[in-house]
Amino acid sequence: MKKHLFFIGLFILIISHVFSQEEVTKNGWNFGALPTVTFDSDLGFQYGGLIDLYNYGDGERYPGYYHHLYFEVSRFTKGSGINRFYYDSDQLIKGLYTFVDISYLSDLAYDFYGFNGYDAVVNKDWIDEDSEEYLTRMFYKYDRKMFRFKVDLQGNLTGNKFRWVAGLNFLNFNIGSVNLDKLNKNNDEPLPDVPGLYEFYLEKNIIPEDEADGGFVPAIKAGVVYDTRDNRPNPMKGVWTEIVVEGAPGFLGAETSFAKLSLTHRQYFTIIPKDLSLVYRLNYQTTIAGHTPFYYQTQVVVSELRGATAEGLGGGSTLRGVRRNRVVGDGFFLGNIEARWKFTRFQFINNNFYLGLNGFLDFGRVTNKIESFVNPHLYDIFPNPAYLYYNRDAEKMHYSYGAGLRIAMNQNFIIKVDYGIAVDERDGDSGVYIGLNYLF
Repeated sequence: MKKHLFFIGLFILIISHVFSQEEVTKNGWNFGALPTVTFDSDLGFQYGGLIDLYNYGDGERYPGYYHHLYFEVSRFTKGSGINRFYYDSDQLIKGLYTFVDISYLSDLAYDFYGFNGYDAVVNKDWIDEDSEEYLTRMFYKYDRKMFRFKVDLQGNLTGNKFRWVAGLNFLNFNIGSVNLDKLNKNNDEPLPDVPGLYEFYLEKNIIPEDEADGGFVPAIKAGVVYDTRDNRPNPMKGVWTEIVVEGAPGFLGAETSFAKLSLTHRQYFTIIPKDLSLVYRLNYQTTIAGHTPFYYQTQVVVSELRGATAEGLGGGSTLRGVRRNRVVGDGFFLGNIEARWKFTRFQFINNNFYLGLNGFLDFGRVTNKIESFVNPHLYDIFPNPAYLYYNRDAEKMHYSYGAGLRIAMNQNFIIKVDYGIAVDERDGDSGVYIGLNYLF
């Protein structure tokens, strides 16, 4: 392993030395492409790819761009997949930032660990095939299909620092038990047909019957943004703060009416000009009216979407290294701190590249609990021993830490690889996340 790291490092140094030149100003259309080839023992092989297109016009704004289009189509051989189109620009409608997202995301094994963080106990022996207590790897999963149509607009209030935010977000969730017939296709050792946590919560009415199969959520969003970033993809200085209220009213067809408030503050400090920065994000989100259905509680309200999903807490966009959706409540607090170092720059095939390293600390917790999971009689509902399912008032801060690599082309097309480690074994062990863009 050490030899491999040595030769990788030597290769990077040689490449950066051979190709290092003054940065080229880009114009016209420029694209990055990334094939997708992975394997999951439950979901099968993933295949497909993505294309990220940027239009720099005459180059006067570079690294700022005029139009950005993103296309991704990927599939797992057993049925899960990502189908996504995304567009953003401040030129489509003069004077407005426009963000459009159309996605269909199917997940045959969507993570579900219960509600209110540590109050919901995760028994890892039940999903460990080597354990004598093994039940099934699918115990903390359900089947979820989500269609999303999202349009966000931002316009200037004073100058270009204060902006108003408005948007429409239509989501449709189809939820059910894990489809074992699909997952067991071509399996030498079929997954056991054992009810999981989702089925148990339905049986005990912890998840209401009218929410069990998902639903339609039409949301209206409004808010304000204060933005002094010097660079959108990877700022070296400035702040990016927003207050957003999102509501799902009945008159638009919402099956359950509710409203959420999200407060997010991000700040960026230059340590070494152009090369090293220290950044952080603080986010508080809570329900301020109505009842939020359980299937929407994983959604993180944002002014603009930076990836295929904005979900958590737990996973690649919130708490890296913590199990996906481990920390789900009616309200939460989230924090991320990162040191970002661009350690080399070079040119290759007439494009500007830099390589970066990140070190990070992530933390978060439930602040407002889901009421159906705070009933003192829950100990009587769960099978004996109940402590394998429920630990009342156990919730506290969740922590993870790790490091990452960034490969950036023309400052905007940024491939990320993050490795996060959970501090508490109740949150899992670790996770690797490959995708695009900095976290914030």
